[in-house]
Amino acid sequence: MATVREIYRYLDGLAPFSLQMDFDNAGFLVGRGDRQVDKVLVSLDITQEVAAEAAGLGCQLIVSHHPVLFFPAKSITDADPTGRTLLALAEGGIAAICAHTNLDAVSGGVNDALAQKLGLTQIEQLKQDGVDASGRPYGIGRVGNTAGVPMYAPAFAAFVKEALGANGVRFVDARRPVRRVAVGGGACADMLKDALAMGCDTFVTADVKYNGFLDAKALGVNLIDAGHYPTEQVVVPVLAKWLADGFPKVEVLTTQAHKEVFSYL
Repeated sequence: MATVREIYRYLDGLAPFSLQMDFDNAGFLVGRGDRQVDKVLVSLDITQEVAAEAAGLGCQLIVSHHPVLFFPAKSITDADPTGRTLLALAEGGIAAICAHTNLDAVSGGVNDALAQKLGLTQIEQLKQDGVDASGRPYGIGRVGNTAGVPMYAPAFAAFVKEALGANGVRFVDARRPVRRVAVGGGACADMLKDALAMGCDTFVTADVKYNGFLDAKALGVNLIDAGHYPTEQVVVPVLAKWLADGFPKVEVLTTQAHKEVFSYL
């Protein structure tokens, strides 16, 4: 077994929490640090359903990407979804560690997993934000090249949908063959010009606003919005593997209760 604190320190070595962006609230957010853990559940989010799943499985810890507590709480009651989730965790003795923008930025994290899932090669950083205490570069987004005969945006968008298991995608077709692709898991549409500066003809991200599509069309970049969940769910197996490798005596499970929240008609 291991303690919650030991697991937190291990994850901090792989994706330092000090690298999180200013607005973020990643870290050890719920529970007791000395709690012994023999089962951990990994999920993109911690919802009421995930908390109930963890309790049913006998897990003492949930490790997620999105923070279960993002804004300062003035109260924790059963009057709202966040309060009910936090109460379920506390009453069930279940701790929560959430690795968010730090996991987006580090090597091997969200964006490397996304680039690899899309079969990109010669992967490099889209934008380097700095180096960590060990001298390792970090930054949001990745860039890579496609293999084989280049596709155009409609065919590549269909491939992205299939590869990520997305319920649907939205895209702008710039009528350019897809050869060099930037990826930004989650809401990274504001990095469109960074993708262009890196010589990309295509950008895959999520949560694109209307103006983002207009900008892509004007700039001549294929833009594919594949959804927040599909572009970041790719990191759940990565987290599970990290934990299994670091703590072989701890049983690591991945959620079956949490899926994409919306559908397309």
